[in-house]
Amino acid sequence: MPLIPDRNVIRGMESLDDAGVYKLRDDLAIIQTVDFFTPIVDDPYDFGQIAAANALSDVYAMGGKPLTAMNIVCFPAKHMDISVLKDILRGGIDKMREAGVTLLGGHSIDDAELKYGLSVTGTVHPKRLVTNSGARAGDKLVLTKPLGTGIINTAQKAGMASKKTIAKVTKCMASLNKAPSEVMQEFEVHACTDITGFGLLGHISQVAQHSQVGIRAHVDSVPFFPEAKKFAKEGFCPGGLHRNREFYSEMVEFSSQVPDYMKDIFFDAQTSGGLLISVAPEAAERLLDKLKKAGVQDAAIIGEVVAKPRRRTLVE
Repeated sequence: MPLIPDRNVIRGMESLDDAGVYKLRDDLAIIQTVDFFTPIVDDPYDFGQIAAANALSDVYAMGGKPLTAMNIVCFPAKHMDISVLKDILRGGIDKMREAGVTLLGGHSIDDAELKYGLSVTGTVHPKRLVTNSGARAGDKLVLTKPLGTGIINTAQKAGMASKKTIAKVTKCMASLNKAPSEVMQEFEVHACTDITGFGLLGHISQVAQHSQVGIRAHVDSVPFFPEAKKFAKEGFCPGGLHRNREFYSEMVEFSSQVPDYMKDIFFDAQTSGGLLISVAPEAAERLLDKLKKAGVQDAAIIGEVVAKPRRRTLVE
């Protein structure tokens, strides 16, 4: 598809970054993103919170501050009670309020399948922008949320996940990436992306590709929900996981010690996942310590960036 050239576009469609970035002045750029999807949990209010947190995350991943949002709603008005929509919107606006974001309006259509999300506008200083293409050899990789939400949500749809597990995963997905974004901006961070539909290995592969580096991930260091191991072994793997494996497998090499269930967790499509931060090695431990003090308890150093082989990831 031919793109419209504009010298003020800092990050556009060609970079496959988390959001688009447009320079307004030498000291000010806007970040724009949009995301919406079908329900992944049963509770409408929780769904609204998760969808809002997921959309806001793209701005946080680029070191920006989200300012405004607009609702995107597809709702089967003839087949679903309007109270469901009210609860979804209430969840979304509560999450926006927590983020300090102003809702300006939105758009809705009558659709056979329920969907909800946001378009979000934020700001960033062009020189403080963080992208998915700046990782440097020697950097440490920090992940701020555990993996496995796609697998567990699939088990939930089958009625196999306990209420305790559902509550724990829902809380994680609904949590904002605001705190880790603000903390990372205090350090020498070279690249960042949020872990969503492409799974950990998909997003890592994109960082490796656009940064022209290699990545080594340590399977024993990666945080994940323990329940995801059980459900992966039982075959509760979502379609997004299989698509990620099919598309990204050629870019990834697993050591013989990596169990199959961990391969599933690494490819698992996430909803409102954590930030993956590529930080200078001398700052990694200090970043991790400050993240934990800010309440990001699951944050962990999961690997490092290497010079070669370029555009490949080794999981060992």
